[in-house]
Amino acid sequence: MGKFGVFEIVLILCIVLLLFGGKKIPELMKGLGQGIKEFKDASKGDENKPTVSKENQIEEK
Repeated sequence: MGKFGVFEIVLILCIVLLLFGGKKIPELMKGLGQGIKEFKDASKGDENKPTVSKENQIEEK
């Protein structure tokens, strides 16, 4: 219990195909991929944010 076999995976894929249709699935996967990418970027922290250098901080005071 809890393990998915080949039959269960094929059954789930067939149900998804019937519910969303062939044209909608690529759009859903694209959105899922973008969401995962945004989550990974956000979880990295402040690495991508521009920082104020120490020289600029001293000049502002």
